[in-house]
Amino acid sequence: MSPFGLFVLFLLTVALMEGFAYVMHRWVMHGPGWFLHASHHRPRTGLWEWNDLYFVIFAAPSILLLLGGVQLGWGDWATAVGAGIAAYGAIYLGFHDIIVHKRVDHRYVPRSAYMKRIVQAHRLHHVVETREGNVSFGFLVAPAPEVLKRQLAEMEHGRIRDARGPR
Repeated sequence: MSPFGLFVLFLLTVALMEGFAYVMHRWVMHGPGWFLHASHHRPRTGLWEWNDLYFVIFAAPSILLLLGGVQLGWGDWATAVGAGIAAYGAIYLGFHDIIVHKRVDHRYVPRSAYMKRIVQAHRLHHVVETREGNVSFGFLVAPAPEVLKRQLAEMEHGRIRDARGPR
């Protein structure tokens, strides 16, 4: 495969990871994987939470593909796909853990319409403490906050977070 083809495969992998992340977040993390993800919908009491294990779980295919592509002769396609998964993981880490949840102290304030939209969408996801009744399961693509607020108002299940302060 040409270098250009590998670059396109890398970019395609990054883009497709958003769909994969949506599916995993919606139907696994808020489904049978809630036993780990529930920690993410409660106030964090330390540096780590059980939900952080998903980072390790989702890194495994990337590591395997990179190893296969670089060391085991699987082909350059495996390296490109593994790198695409790793790039999405880095974007997720920067957006979700650092910008939204401030797991690293910073002074960044979203100013662009896009950043404001995805940050607010993720915060609206977190107003519900239970696994049911949530909105906005993507990380880099999100509906408009007005749509999400309307969806939350129409929900009959799910416990809305207490407004007594940040969590």
